[in-house]
Formats: sequence, structure tokens, C-alpha cells
Amino acid sequence: MSQAPVRLVHITTIPSTLRFLHGQASYVQAQGFEVHAISSPDPALADFGDHEGVAVHGVEMTRSITPLRDLAAFLRLWRLLRSLRPQLVEAHTPKAGLFGVLCARLARVPVRIYLMHGLISTAVGRSRRIRQRWLARLVEKLSCWQATEVICVSPSVREEAIRAGLVAADRIKVLVNGSVNGVDAAGRFNPDRLSEEVRRATRARHGIPLDALVLGFVGWIVRDKGLVELTEAWQWVKQEYPALHLLLVGPVGKEDPLPASVIDVLQDDARVHLTGLDLDTPPLYAAMDLFVLPTYREGFPVVSLEAAAMGLPVVSTRVPGCVDAIQDGITGTLVPVQDAAALADAIRRYLDSPELRQAHGQAARARVLRDFRPEAIWEAKLAEYLRLLPAPLRTVEGGR
Repeated sequence: MSQAPVRLVHITTIPSTLRFLHGQASYVQAQGFEVHAISSPDPALADFGDHEGVAVHGVEMTRSITPLRDLAAFLRLWRLLRSLRPQLVEAHTPKAGLFGVLCARLARVPVRIYLMHGLISTAVGRSRRIRQRWLARLVEKLSCWQATEVICVSPSVREEAIRAGLVAADRIKVLVNGSVNGVDAAGRFNPDRLSEEVRRATRARHGIPLDALVLGFVGWIVRDKGLVELTEAWQWVKQEYPALHLLLVGPVGKEDPLPASVIDVLQDDARVHLTGLDLDTPPLYAAMDLFVLPTYREGFPVVSLEAAAMGLPVVSTRVPGCVDAIQDGITGTLVPVQDAAALADAIRRYLDSPELRQAHGQAARARVLRDFRPEAIWEAKLAEYLRLLPAPLRTVEGGR
């Protein structure tokens, strides 16, 4: 009789995190694994299951600390893992990471991977975040301790985790060149596949003139993404470049919110365009001339890779994660964190030089095509699964 396939379970707090596994989950299942995903109930969870052809299970989990609801979620997750009896669990992001590896340990899952998307404990922030940093550090340390291995999304975050004493160097690794899933620069994020009409139509939809210069941002509209500094820099550069427009793509966040005064400035400016949540980002990147991500913290900023794949130079901050996504002076420019003046200067250099925008944009796209192919990440992840599995299950077809 043939051996049953190895059962792999991904665990996230919210289904939107699963989008980072598009293509990867179905690839692993095609190699003979049986892949499941657990996250909070939501249509997006069912969509992921349908898209990838994998089984999904809803367990309500909150992103914030809610003791009674957290206990209930923990018990449901533990019971589900006992029922599924997986050989391998991969838990993502801090809270689901902790719950996932702890429940997997209690359910006697032999391989428990904590996929470290970033370190919330190293965030630059206000006193509220500083007071909570000790709790974040505890969560991160427990997640690493209970995991059989930690996979980190970037070399610089790996170094931070080791330096902070969260995990030993021999128990944490980065696959290929980092990121969760790479970027499809040959397909979805290929500017050659989008006509000039797409750029015109996207700009028209958001009220941006065709001859404008467009500075773009994609992500949560929150303080930690550097929107306060971006707004300050925008106030300076918009006076100097009358044809410049600012395109902000993403939802306004309720956690870590921007000051009301900043929101008012952005909403009241006719040259600022807030799109809200829009997951069809390639046409939006196509409408931009320069991408900016002045974030305070990252694990590995996927949006920077997406923008690079679309041939855009990127201005970002010199923080862990971003230093791996951008080659300073080659594919973009890195500036000090929370420095609006330096941010404005970097933006000016690109606005003043179409040649620099083109050179850095071309280099950025070439690098993504070379170093961040999704297929390379998938192959490396599969090899890691097979290496970690107990010997009787370690075959080239997921145990089948």
C-alpha cells in the first residue's frame, strides 16, 4: 500500500496574509503533499482555498490581545490540529505564529516552522509601543523556542532576531534571497504586458492628468508606514513641482492611526488621490513614476519588490527588511527613518532626473527577475520541508 501524503497546515490570523502564499500552496500540493490553511472565517479564506485547490478551516482569531477570545481560539486551534494530525505546521505572523507552534507542540506535530515575517518588537514608535515591546519580545521568543525551525523573510531581520537573543543562529535561516513568496515579474508584475492605455485609464479613473508626475505609495495608511513624514515631505515638494501628484493606495488603518490633522491634509488636497483598498495593483504601479515607502519597520516589503518589478525606482528607509529589498544608489534610495527632509531630498533627485528614474527602474526590474523568482522560493521551501521531515516521510513526492 502507498503511504498517505504528508499533511502540511499553514496558520495565519487573518486570511489576507494567505495571499503571500499564492502559487506556493498549490505547488507544494502538486508535489504530493496535502495542504491545509487555517485562518479567521472570511470569504477571503474560501477564495484562497478555491484558488490554490487546498482545504481551508475557519478559526476566529483577533490580531489584538483579547484574553477570553484568545483562549477560545487557542483551544479550537489545538482541537483542529489534533483532528487533522499534520506532520508539518507552518505558522505565520506573531500571534498566529505563537498559537500555531504552541498548539502544534501540544498536538505532537513533529515539524513546526515559525515563518518570521518581521519583528514587531523592534518597531520605532510611540510610548504605547515602547510599553508593549516587552510583550512583543516575549511572544517572538516563545514562537522561536517552540518551533523546530524558524524561516525568516530577510537577512537583516534574521540578524536582528539573533542579536536580540530570540533564536540561535543555527535555528533560523533565509531561503534564497528572502521574501515570503518572491514576485511574479515575468507575469503579473510585468510592465510590458500593460499598454499605455492602461496607464492613461488608471490616471483618468483617479483624476490624474496624463502629463503629471506621480509619486506612489501602496500599503496601510498608518503612522508606522511613514505617512506622517511622507505628508510633511509632500507639503514641501508639491510647492516646487506643480505637475506632481501623490497616489496613495491602501486602506486607512484604525490600529496605529494617523493624526486627524494629517488625514485632513491628505483628504483636502486635490493633488492627493486616496484609492482605498485595491488588490489589482499592477495598473496602479503603471500609473506611477516613482514609488515611496518611508516605513518605520518591515520584514521584507513585498510592495517594494512589486514596484521594482514594474520598473519603478524606490525611495525607502534604511531599516531591516528595506535594506534587503532596495540596493541603495542602484535600484533606489534609502533614507534615515522618520526624516522628512531626507525623504523630500531623495524624491527631488528623481523628479529632477528622468534618466535616473529610468536607470534605477531598469536595474530594479532586472534584479527582481534575477533574484526573486517565486519558483525559486517554492523549490527551496519544498526542499526544506523534505529535509525537516522524519526520515520515513522524506521522499521527493511529499511522502506519497
